[in-house]
Amino acid sequence: MRKLATVRTVSSIKAIEGADRIELAVVDGWKCVIKKGEFRPGDHVIYCEIDSFLPIRNEFEFLRKSSYRTMGEREGFRLRTVRLRGQISQGLLLSTGILNREAVIGEDVTAELGIVKYEPPIPACLNGNIVGPFPSFITKTDEERVQNLTDCYDTWKDRQFYVSEKLDGTSFTAFSHEDFGVCGRNWQIAEDERNSHWQIVRECQLKERLESIGRPLAVQGELIGPGIQKNRYNLKSLRLFVFNIFDISSYSYLPKQEMEDLCRELQLECVPFVEVRSVPDTIDEIMQLAEGASRLNASTEREGLVWVHGDGQERISFKTISNRFLTRHDD
Repeated sequence: MRKLATVRTVSSIKAIEGADRIELAVVDGWKCVIKKGEFRPGDHVIYCEIDSFLPIRNEFEFLRKSSYRTMGEREGFRLRTVRLRGQISQGLLLSTGILNREAVIGEDVTAELGIVKYEPPIPACLNGNIVGPFPSFITKTDEERVQNLTDCYDTWKDRQFYVSEKLDGTSFTAFSHEDFGVCGRNWQIAEDERNSHWQIVRECQLKERLESIGRPLAVQGELIGPGIQKNRYNLKSLRLFVFNIFDISSYSYLPKQEMEDLCRELQLECVPFVEVRSVPDTIDEIMQLAEGASRLNASTEREGLVWVHGDGQERISFKTISNRFLTRHDD
């Protein structure tokens, strides 16, 4: 389970130009707008990440006007990236007093507070019968945001990273291991001609081509196009862009060069490559690099970047999500 609510320390408080009642609290790599005087540097707080879905309870009622949502039959409050007085604010800081006990730095209190990850409604074209949970012999695709990695960031500055565009679609995995299967983010999906995942498998002849390789592999990518995430790239048909190929026998990702070579053999597209480079000096600088036009459609803001160094046990990977994208498109 993703750690959506954790006990952390306020590292600094900064003024917001032109604001008398609010100020900026910095927690690790995250910046949150708070009421002036609400917290001070060194305070222990509960940081709730964006995409958290908070339950209905009195302590969260102040969020009703801005953040009330429903998720299926569940009511609650969704945390999003917002801009207040020109300042980006991502997440929510809560007093540890809400726990009614002593809090420990680094502690995950997501379940204790009844917080879950917000999941938007599934488009009809992505629905399908479930075979079972996501296979345990494949690693799920869910890169950590760089703002949660401030303790490691300075140690990476002498390394070279493969940087690619993060596309805004839906998660796709197809594997060949004893049998052939197709998955979304959390579930293996039964074959269905109406399902978009299986549609792209047929169009790309992915089952036949992957089985012809003769080794247990999983192709992981982003499925984008009509009916998916408002089709932000204005594509006329479904397209699959591969960002990882997972070697099931060694339980590790293939190096990026090998992934690209294998995608050519499978006649599959890779996610847009950006560059190979080192990380900049600060989190603020790397977040600025996330912003820019998509390489699929120059009139569309890209969602962000994915940074990968090495492979196997030496692999380092994380994502930087464009704040400009989030404030414009975080539905």
